[in-house]
Amino acid sequence: MNDQPRDDIAPTTGPEGPDAPLHRRGIKSYVLRAGRMTQAQTRGLEEVWPRLGLTLAERRQDLDALFGRRAPRVVEIGFGMGASLVEQAERHPETDFIGIEVHAPGVGKLLDEADKRGLANVRVYREDALAVLEQGLPEGSIDTLQLFFPDPWPKKKHHKRRIVQPAFVELIRTRLKPGGTFHLATDWQAYAEWMAEVMDGAPGYANTATPDTAPYVPRPEFRPLTKFEARGEKLGHGVWDLIYRRED
Repeated sequence: MNDQPRDDIAPTTGPEGPDAPLHRRGIKSYVLRAGRMTQAQTRGLEEVWPRLGLTLAERRQDLDALFGRRAPRVVEIGFGMGASLVEQAERHPETDFIGIEVHAPGVGKLLDEADKRGLANVRVYREDALAVLEQGLPEGSIDTLQLFFPDPWPKKKHHKRRIVQPAFVELIRTRLKPGGTFHLATDWQAYAEWMAEVMDGAPGYANTATPDTAPYVPRPEFRPLTKFEARGEKLGHGVWDLIYRRED
């Protein structure tokens, strides 16, 4: 994630059309980066993963059976190093959280922290988010889906890699419960405008913003303020939140 929105990026030409293939085979919205693993991250992957890790080999999850209860369910795509997700899970033990992340250091860090804090309401996929939504999560099973600070892919030639596309948000809609919410946040204004364009054109969603702030909402208190974001606020950098509700 970059330090601030950029004014010098190429103007957007709009998202792909509604018939764009969901996976756009061979095109990924992320790049796997090699990184050195810390002892804690390695511990998370080796010792905690067997208890809290999920795989697509398990196919469609029965979430009540998975967590041993019926509770509100939140899914976060691309949780990075997991600080925000861990904080939310600790604050809200009455809610179950599923994180999806492809980068091993972040997955290991989250698992290590969840274990040290004794959190029983967290599970983690180390998989492509589209595959998890399609194959792992049942329809109408999610109360909230969070997508915070995804890669903005600012160059025009890379816009096809942006995860927020019509087919993607339609897939999310099918996994949300009626009345469930899709919460997006970005620190790139051009990507915020792209997100709003895609979401406003998506059937079955309603923007929860008030007329005086639309299409954006003030940062909700339930979204933890990261150290990066706090530093950016002091420097006058912007962050844009959008929350859409499933209407049908």
